[in-house]
Amino acid sequence: MRTETVIPALPCRHLDDVLPFYTALGFDVTYRQERPNPYASVRRGGIELHFFGVPEFDPAESMFTVIVLVPDPAVLHQAFAAGLREAYGKIPVSGIPRMTRPRRMQGTAGGFSVVDPGGNWLRISRYKEDADEPGPSEGRLARAVAAAARQADSHGDEEAGIRVLENGLARHADAPAVQRVPALVYLAELRMRTGDHDGAVAVLAEVEAMDLTPAEREALATDYAATAELTADLRRP
Repeated sequence: MRTETVIPALPCRHLDDVLPFYTALGFDVTYRQERPNPYASVRRGGIELHFFGVPEFDPAESMFTVIVLVPDPAVLHQAFAAGLREAYGKIPVSGIPRMTRPRRMQGTAGGFSVVDPGGNWLRISRYKEDADEPGPSEGRLARAVAAAARQADSHGDEEAGIRVLENGLARHADAPAVQRVPALVYLAELRMRTGDHDGAVAVLAEVEAMDLTPAEREALATDYAATAELTADLRRP
């Protein structure tokens, strides 16, 4: 028997800013009113969110966060990504709205984040209390990526994430290409988020120049798919 239910209510400037975005993510709009005050609700499976309109609200200043626990963040990310591509032709990785890729994060359970058009953060994590740290066999660069993700994806400090990645790549310059690619792809993404498109282009060129076997490229298929999407975004006017 159900005992308690918690439903977060989040701000936005206008309902029409957020509702199409959540529809693209696979949510159903379950309620909407404009008077006496703008208010709406959406639901997708066990995730229910409510929104209220505040015309003077600034999404860039939002500090509202919702934590969503799921068995496998990658599955939900895949569904969200498909919906965003269909609705917008791409996955937004910078600005508002945006969505990060699933990653392990130093000291906490991994996952990904969605920042909606209202500036509200949905932090999607696994149902697991202990951290999922990269193992020694993955190399030290994997730990640098996890540390950078904690700064950039969790805390929203992209500049700190860039510093962690750049320091890790310099310190472990002798790491094999198969370990350098994920760090470089993430670095390119963070450079895009900070508006450094030239820097992102340079990093992606380094990724493409990597000498990898077909088997290694197949193992890094997710990273190369992200490379293709980042490259396409950079070419858009």
